[in-house]
Amino acid sequence: MPSTARRLIGCLGLLLATSCSSAAPHPDDSGASASPPSRLTANAASAAPATQLTPDQLAGQRVIYSYQGLTPPEPLLTAIRAGRAAGVIFFHGNTADPDRFRQAVAQLRQAQQESPVHLPLLLMTDQEGGLVRRLPGAPELSQKAVGAQPDPVTAAADAGAGAAANLTSYGLNVNLAPVLDVSHQHGDFTDRTQRSYGPDPAAVARLGQAFITAQQQHQVAATAKHFPGLGTAAGDANTDNLPVTLPVSPSRLNQVDEAPYPAAIEAGVDLVMVSWAVYPALDPAHPAGLSPAVVQGELRGRLGFTGVTVTDALEAGALSGFGDVGARAVAAAGAGMDLLLCSAQDANQGADATAALSDALTTGHLNRPEFTAAAERIAALRARLT
Repeated sequence: MPSTARRLIGCLGLLLATSCSSAAPHPDDSGASASPPSRLTANAASAAPATQLTPDQLAGQRVIYSYQGLTPPEPLLTAIRAGRAAGVIFFHGNTADPDRFRQAVAQLRQAQQESPVHLPLLLMTDQEGGLVRRLPGAPELSQKAVGAQPDPVTAAADAGAGAAANLTSYGLNVNLAPVLDVSHQHGDFTDRTQRSYGPDPAAVARLGQAFITAQQQHQVAATAKHFPGLGTAAGDANTDNLPVTLPVSPSRLNQVDEAPYPAAIEAGVDLVMVSWAVYPALDPAHPAGLSPAVVQGELRGRLGFTGVTVTDALEAGALSGFGDVGARAVAAAGAGMDLLLCSAQDANQGADATAALSDALTTGHLNRPEFTAAAERIAALRARLT
């Protein structure tokens, strides 16, 4: 094994054995950014044990599972106990009975206690506010309604804090919010679903930053989405259902759609979700989450994001031309996406993605140092959460 790969696996081993108390804090009230999640000191790297995960386990550190109904299925619990899962995403079918949902979360956490990977699971849902909430309660205002308040910054901060309190009451630690899409015109996709703070990119930046800061101060990771922006998507242009191409100009992308992200990054946002739309100005051949030009060039290169990247749903109709879930997972990982979101509410989907990643890692189709660096970023995030 090359020395670089051995050193990266050693760093991951250190993270897997390290308690949350040694991790970097979230931004404080002054707005200072947290240390980049992927940064390790030279001393930490040199002191790391030679812990080596199996290819299946290393692949599992990149996969978010889902399941149907109120009770986690045994195959999912088995995968978690074996160290082959990074986390779980929840939907209405999982959360319909609050008491049983808390029991399910406790069951998942107990399975993780039996895993060789000694880090908390990433337990997540979409709790944006308004129409998009998987749990009853806060935040009750939609992002569009927040943007229309007399004091929208305070309303956004209240929404972020409320979302964090709600999620932590169920044992969750990641929110797939806020949406930073800048709406374009009435009736478009984000406007119709009331998921945009509004048409002003500067206002979206301020409100998104307020939501992120308030939520992460309460130890719930935030996710800025859907990079580089779905604001110009028509009302029926839903990437969950079909391929979507957004022929926006480079200047619109730079000055409007991507404009809220520097503020989110300055606030120390833990995750950024990349969209499945195609942006010909950046890459005419690939959806953004499968495009190194978007993930590595725009998000990490131009904007300097060092945290965890997460895909949108791997089962999305927008990816109908890109093979099965395994092929999609490998393509996304190759483009630079860290976490792969298997949200079809079928634990077999996560298992298939993990198997494909493991095979691609073993055969050299995916670069091992880059693969391990992605797992390290995820491990650093998990180490900061409870």
